[in-house]
Amino acid sequence: MSSRVACVAAALACLLASCAGRPSTEGGTLMSAFAAAPAVKARPQLDADDPVPLTPAAWGRLRNPAGLAGRTIEVASISDIKLRDKEVVLTFDDGPMPKKTERILATLDEFGVKATFLMVGEMAKAHPAIAQDVAARGHTIGSHTYRHPNLRTLSFEAAIEDIEKGRLAVFSATHQDVGFFRFPYLSDSSKLRQWVTHDGMVVLDVQIDSKDYFTSSPAAVATRTMTALRAHGKGIILLHDIHNRTGAMLPALLTQMKAEGYKVVALRHRSPSLMMASLAD
Repeated sequence: MSSRVACVAAALACLLASCAGRPSTEGGTLMSAFAAAPAVKARPQLDADDPVPLTPAAWGRLRNPAGLAGRTIEVASISDIKLRDKEVVLTFDDGPMPKKTERILATLDEFGVKATFLMVGEMAKAHPAIAQDVAARGHTIGSHTYRHPNLRTLSFEAAIEDIEKGRLAVFSATHQDVGFFRFPYLSDSSKLRQWVTHDGMVVLDVQIDSKDYFTSSPAAVATRTMTALRAHGKGIILLHDIHNRTGAMLPALLTQMKAEGYKVVALRHRSPSLMMASLAD
């Protein structure tokens, strides 16, 4: 058998294996779905900038990334975020960050999906052009305080000051409604949550934590996220647009989500008064 015929046979076998692979409920992961076939020589360890290796079947899906975008939900309170099975919300904390946020934006554009960016006030103030680009591309804007402190360690007054300063900085940078908020380290209190709600922002919680803030390979982040998503079935996914590994693994994560029938839902903030006016029409 010629080497060319052998290569074609190997590629065909890989494609058939992908089609007949075990369902996700039997423990499939991004590592098994996307990892390149074992080579004779050991592969060098992946760098944080390296993308997750994809099989030929995954390359084919990546060339046609349309179909991942889902519906848009109008949100006036956290109770409005009622996700159906296999619906997810992508959220990115801590940016904007030069090059890293832009890489993520390019991937989201490629797949035609929208995310929510919870910006740190200091970062938005330092990089207003990138913050404006996020808004201009149609993504949802939220805030993540001004300095990213653990608000539970501050006095109530100091915590409120940092929340308000962060919201103002993000608004000044994006010129967009800042309708969503996430607590740094997910460290909240009932009193602070109540204040944020009364201030007109919707607190975003997390069901799927990618833990991309850990020092791990892009493949490990993607696998961990998909494993958690499969277990939960739906939910708000926590990611960060300040790490190379996040941008590197995102195409593979979105590709696998599409292959398994997930949809990315977009959030749009709507004040309660506008919501009531709409219902009265």
